[in-house]
Amino acid sequence: MTNPDVIVVGGGIGGLSAAFGLARAGLQVRVLEQAPEFGEVGAGLQVAPNCTRILDDYGLLDEVKSLGVLPTAMVMKDAVDGTELTRLDLVDLERHYGFPYLVIHRSDLHATFLRACQRAGVDLRTNARIEDYESTADGATVMLADRRTESAPLVIAADGLHSVARDKYVADQPVNSSYVAYRGTVPVDDLGDRDVDLSQVSVYIGPKCHFVHYALRSGEMLNQVAVFESPKAIAGQEDWGAPEELDHAFDGMHENIQDGLPYMWRDKWWRMFDRDPIDTWVYGRVALLGDAAHPPLQYMAQGAIMAIEDGWVLAKHAASRMIRTESGITVDWEAVLAAYQAVRPEHCRRVLITGRAWGDLWHLDGTKREQRNALLRARDTYDYYFTDWIYGPTALREEDEVEMFTPIPLSSA
Repeated sequence: MTNPDVIVVGGGIGGLSAAFGLARAGLQVRVLEQAPEFGEVGAGLQVAPNCTRILDDYGLLDEVKSLGVLPTAMVMKDAVDGTELTRLDLVDLERHYGFPYLVIHRSDLHATFLRACQRAGVDLRTNARIEDYESTADGATVMLADRRTESAPLVIAADGLHSVARDKYVADQPVNSSYVAYRGTVPVDDLGDRDVDLSQVSVYIGPKCHFVHYALRSGEMLNQVAVFESPKAIAGQEDWGAPEELDHAFDGMHENIQDGLPYMWRDKWWRMFDRDPIDTWVYGRVALLGDAAHPPLQYMAQGAIMAIEDGWVLAKHAASRMIRTESGITVDWEAVLAAYQAVRPEHCRRVLITGRAWGDLWHLDGTKREQRNALLRARDTYDYYFTDWIYGPTALREEDEVEMFTPIPLSSA
């Protein structure tokens, strides 16, 4: 591939899924990844119907289902006393939205998109660290660390939370939530007599902390996530989030959480940052995508999903504005990028802001915790009012975006 139609910077889930969507539409796509090889770090990933719908459109859903787990319910519990607060019946959820809710190891989903890109003829390049972006009259250019340049009619910056493109065009800073996440996966055979329902996604929410676990890889592994507010982060200390804080963060929480903590990885942890929403994602022929555009906190479980949606929307608009001639393919990139800019920033702004509010709600204490619990217990299992805006079909046009719910005040409990 000497003259790609699109260059994608970043070989994570967002970059690879966008590359596959655009290649599937008939475009020549090159992916530039700074690491020596393509891979993904982390553990479990929740994939809601708004994303499994896209995976189905891409012809990848059966493969992803074979690698993941289809839980029957998502159950939210109080982390202090372990009582159930509310649940989603994920079997009925699939009936309601037409597509399943599944959980999968992050590396398995990444590998699925990598294989799909290879089959689609995407030009995959590693050891390619980008230091600058420049939009031109008829395209964009990226400058690599070795001083080489590469150009294409469109450059997609899918280069993550610490995006070089975002630093260039927006120059904002990541926002520190003061929360830290520990993860750990363990073979089910090593759990002994622990009482864990592998058919469910279990979410325990508590004062300044929460704990999540669910099965992975056909039920052979248990994935766990422990999240807590770091006192050292609040105090402004640099060494915040270390294991000694984990040891005390869940004091007084339910025994099901205490039983899971010894299985957490203690040699690495994830400090939780997001960025404030921005209205502009397109700068000439450079378009931000995924965490470069909208890095969220994890409470909505939509980070990777939003990135996949971004690429799908771009690919759909590119396919509809494509002219094929004997000399090749011409795309009206101005129209494509205008359509992308019109629909995606507002949707993702809603997710980012809702994610922050959802995190605040999870971590309440005292009277507000009791009010929250009362409101959650009052919700009907089969009420989808609060999820229709997020789990329904991904909007291609601004007018297709579903109206958001109206929040219920805690004081009404």
